[in-house]
Amino acid sequence: MSDYSNGSSRRRTSNTSSSRRAGSGGSRRNTRQGARVSGASAGHSSLNNRGKGHNKRRKKNDYDITQILMYGIGAIIVILCIALAVRGCRKASTTGESAESSSVSESSSAAENQITVDGVDITGMTQDEAREAILKQYNWNMKVKYQDKEASVNNILVEKVNNILEEIYAGDMQEAKAYETDQNLMEAAKAEAALIAGNWNMVAKNGGISGYDKETGKFTFSEGTNGLVIDQDKLAADMVEAVHNKDYDAVIEASVKEVSPELTAAQLKEKYKTIATYTTKTTSNSNRNENIRLACVALNGTIINPGQEFSFNETTGARTEAKGYKPATAYLNGEVVQEPGGGVCQVSSTLYNAVIFAGLKSTERHAHSYEPSYVTPGEDAAVSFGGPDFKFVNNSNYPVAIKTNFVNQELTISIYGVQIVKDGQKVRMASEKTSTIDPPVPVYEEDQTLQLTEEKVVKEAVPGSRWTTYLVIYEDGKEISREFFHNSSYRGKAAIIKRNTSGVVITTVDPSASIAETVPVSEGETIPGQSDAQGPAGPGGESSEAPSPGTVSPGGPTPGDGSGSSPGQEAGGSPVVPTNPVVDVPAGPGSN
Repeated sequence: MSDYSNGSSRRRTSNTSSSRRAGSGGSRRNTRQGARVSGASAGHSSLNNRGKGHNKRRKKNDYDITQILMYGIGAIIVILCIALAVRGCRKASTTGESAESSSVSESSSAAENQITVDGVDITGMTQDEAREAILKQYNWNMKVKYQDKEASVNNILVEKVNNILEEIYAGDMQEAKAYETDQNLMEAAKAEAALIAGNWNMVAKNGGISGYDKETGKFTFSEGTNGLVIDQDKLAADMVEAVHNKDYDAVIEASVKEVSPELTAAQLKEKYKTIATYTTKTTSNSNRNENIRLACVALNGTIINPGQEFSFNETTGARTEAKGYKPATAYLNGEVVQEPGGGVCQVSSTLYNAVIFAGLKSTERHAHSYEPSYVTPGEDAAVSFGGPDFKFVNNSNYPVAIKTNFVNQELTISIYGVQIVKDGQKVRMASEKTSTIDPPVPVYEEDQTLQLTEEKVVKEAVPGSRWTTYLVIYEDGKEISREFFHNSSYRGKAAIIKRNTSGVVITTVDPSASIAETVPVSEGETIPGQSDAQGPAGPGGESSEAPSPGTVSPGGPTPGDGSGSSPGQEAGGSPVVPTNPVVDVPAGPGSN
């Protein structure tokens, strides 16, 4: 019974337990039958309750896992938030530190990239701004003085500053560097010293001819002058030293050396002598000779300094009657006329030869319209005031002077100076006829004293000619050099023929008529009634009558001086001018 009761009791307990677990609200009043039924039901119910309990436990487990996951996710989120917050704080702290560190780094970088020139910080400046800032600090006002002379010194630092800036701005400017401009300045200082010396240096001048005493016929001499030479090396060194001392407004006293002339007046007087002379003969035409005399007076004692150009027309001036010049034979447009100053061309031609003999350089020379008779054709020099001129340059190192002498129809012109041509040498001109030019057509004159169809040649035709002149150098009497000098061309002269084509013959001759009245004369020819004309004399009084066409006579300046010295030159590399130079000279007063 007890077992049963115990069993029932266990079943009741079980049912009760099951009912309790199921949460049943059924009555605690159980009968045995009811218990059985309940037992059967309970068995079935127990199974159901176990299934339901299992489901409840599974749901509870699912709920627990979800809850755990939710808690886990929430915890993770919280952790992440905390981590982010912590990280944010740390980042803020790091940023502050980084900013401070960056500021220090940038400051350090700026200090590392700082560039100075002579202490001037040019960091961040453009090149032009840097140049202006650097040069501004110098306050440059350096000067050089000598006695009463003063010169401002150009800033020798400018070029150095420019070079430094070119170097700086051509690089990457990543490295701090300090530049100094006062290094290696000697080259710039020497250039500046040379510039000042070029303005102040004075070349020592030798004594020379200072004048001519026409009463005594002697030249006077003057002493030379000392030269001044700046000591450029010392001046440059003084400039550099002033810059090193930051003395940019220094006044430097230049060191100057005096240089004495090579020759004193006494020494020069011994060197001066007649270095060339040439003589020609004139006619007995009194008017012409007076004109020659006046031209000689104008030339006598003329001094030409080194490098100076002499002009015949400027020296003699206009040849007018107011000055005493007489009417004499001259050329006007190629025709023979009587003009004041006729005959002076003989003076210019004589001077021309003396100049060439001396070794001086002619710069302008013209041939006559017709062949001259007092010098060899090709060796003449026609002049006309306001027209053709004769010029030469003193190409020596000393003054030269012209000395003239005209006595007894003999004209001598000498060049006085220090010898130009080498010892043992002589310079001459040599001219040769190269071709003949046909004369113009004859000029016919009516003469009724002649028989019908009769002709009488009053003056023979003279053909024109072309001449080539050479410059010849002789040494110890032997020719050592011959160079082309110039060409000359001369017009021919027409024949003058008298004839009677009128059909009337007059037997009575007019006593006032004379052949002399109808015969024009050309320069150097003898005028009727004046038969004592003489030929020209050569250098030193030697006979030098004009040679017949085709002959050669000596003469000329130093080698090479002839090329281009006168119109009409051609051949080789010489200047070319018209083949027929001055064949028809527009003459004015004094042309001949």
